[in-house]
Amino acid sequence: MTTTSSGPQAVSAYAAFDPTTPLRPHTIERRTPTLHDVNIDILYSGVCHSDIHQARSEWGPSLYPIVPGHEIVGRVTSVGAQVSKFKVGDLVGVGCMVDSCLHCAACTQGLEQYCEEGPTYTYNSRERTTGAPTYGGYSTAIVVREEFVVKVHESLDLKAVAPLLCAGITMYSPLRHWRIGQGHKVAIVGLGGLGHMGIKLAKAMGAEVSLFTTSAEKGQDAYRLGADNVIVSRDSEAMKASRNTFDYIISTVPTRHDLNPYLQTLKLNGELVIVGALDPVDIHGGLLISNRRSVAGSNIGGIAETQEMLDFCAEHNIVADIELINMQDINTAYERMLKSDVKYRFVIDMASLK
Repeated sequence: MTTTSSGPQAVSAYAAFDPTTPLRPHTIERRTPTLHDVNIDILYSGVCHSDIHQARSEWGPSLYPIVPGHEIVGRVTSVGAQVSKFKVGDLVGVGCMVDSCLHCAACTQGLEQYCEEGPTYTYNSRERTTGAPTYGGYSTAIVVREEFVVKVHESLDLKAVAPLLCAGITMYSPLRHWRIGQGHKVAIVGLGGLGHMGIKLAKAMGAEVSLFTTSAEKGQDAYRLGADNVIVSRDSEAMKASRNTFDYIISTVPTRHDLNPYLQTLKLNGELVIVGALDPVDIHGGLLISNRRSVAGSNIGGIAETQEMLDFCAEHNIVADIELINMQDINTAYERMLKSDVKYRFVIDMASLK
């Protein structure tokens, strides 16, 4: 077992310094590793749409300078003396959280994402012990406590694994919670970073999978990803023909949108789960009452479930569809993401920063 170094570490990164100017190079200081910490050399960092929101302070005041990135794949370079799960050279991942209280009702059930005290996020958050800002994966290294590190399988395409740490677990968690499998009809609303993972995962679980999309062109790609059916939501006849069809719908749309047309496509006891929109939504109560339908929400997944998801993806050879970029191209990537010009996730090759 290799013990971590005794002092803080200066690390190269890219940061946003205010809501309006481009991200640029920055040097950050990683905390002095503790007995329980894992020191990770970052190989790949996925780019999530929430990175843009937080870099531009669209979800409340951000802690500047902010180093985004919560889809991290890397190798362990050293570990604390009391770390038992990892050793130097291990391939590992870090997702959206790096700490929680670990003792509340949610945490003791392995649901750290619902920590009653609030989880510590990988970036734009504050460390529980020092109060210092947390910095994310747009950097060459990170220090994370053992409980929030997961093992990555060497058999997978490592660069395409990174988005599993957010997009993958965001879709896997509700599918598992509602026990989706053989005999279920599942629909995904929206084909982006989340939606494309939803199709792959639901299909691997044995469900019949449909895509709701506003774009017939995206529908063609959905078949490539494994979808059984595509419904263009702007086609009123197609929507009418889909009424009372689905057991389960996951909406990945990140902005406020009308849920009522989708509610009509749910069967008796059907469930519509929101994983994208954080805005208020309008729901017609009659559509819920008439078929005992439900609307719910889901937020990423706990650490144990994230490990389960990675194991499942290794078993079924599931990774994200990605476009690999250099760190220096991040601002262009942000602009392209806002135009939906990526299939379906950007991933940064962190060697470009070294």
